[in-house]
Amino acid sequence: MESSNTKSLFADYTRFFGQFKLPGFDLAAILQRRRKDIEAFAALNATTLAGLQSLGQKQADMLNSTVTGLQSLVTRQPETSARKPLANAGELVQQALHRVLSNAQEVTSTVYTTQSDSYAIVSKRVAENVEDLKALLQPAK
Repeated sequence: MESSNTKSLFADYTRFFGQFKLPGFDLAAILQRRRKDIEAFAALNATTLAGLQSLGQKQADMLNSTVTGLQSLVTRQPETSARKPLANAGELVQQALHRVLSNAQEVTSTVYTTQSDSYAIVSKRVAENVEDLKALLQPAK
């Protein structure tokens, strides 16, 4: 996920802030931690974008499937029987409901996967920040 532009940006920051040396203040370590935060944020954004794209594709597929089903239903019925109720209307309704529930389950699964992947990225970075903070608060030996 790390681009050369990001590397260049952090190199520039490191050079700039490297001029200001303060005793007991490790600037390189602080910049490294922020770089990791930005990388985690970029991974989170990529995961979220992939999930949204997948969700949009599933919705488009569902719409396409529904329109195709309606077209086939209309073309199967001859014009002379348009006034008669469908003989197997109950079966068609049951199939349509099954498709709707299946589609809803797919959408829910996609959203859940995206959320759990995003949560894993954020929680990993939070845990790393806690460990970094613990290390900073340890007395020097």
